[in-house]
Amino acid sequence: MVLDRVIDAPVEAVWNAWTDPATLPKWWGPDGFSCRTTRIDLRDGGEWVFDMIGPDGTVYPNHHRYSRLSPLKRIDYTLHWGEDGPKHADASAEFEDLGGRTKVTLRMTFITAKEYEDAKAFGAVELGHQTLGKLAAFVGSQTGE
Repeated sequence: MVLDRVIDAPVEAVWNAWTDPATLPKWWGPDGFSCRTTRIDLRDGGEWVFDMIGPDGTVYPNHHRYSRLSPLKRIDYTLHWGEDGPKHADASAEFEDLGGRTKVTLRMTFITAKEYEDAKAFGAVELGHQTLGKLAAFVGSQTGE
């Protein structure tokens, strides 16, 4: 699954919003969702253990394990169902400098075809685009745009 968006902010601002433990939980997730962080360590070998909380109060446990952060370029991580739960996807976020604007590309490779189909059926594409929209709005509010 590949999603992308061009954000009207410099790559440094977008990267900082994604890699600052204080800001990532503020914008992460689809519209109406919030994050409750248990642990966050955004570095090579680090992790983020958190719950996504849906608009109806449903809690979705998540665990991201970071394998590589290439400053201002790319973040590689795995997605797990809850803390130390089963892995369901390998993911990356790429940041392309467009001269004052940033193209963010999210890639997810699911463990099985069924995981991919289940994600699509759940609305992962639309929810992912909403998450990128929240990132754009957050960065815009931080840069005064």
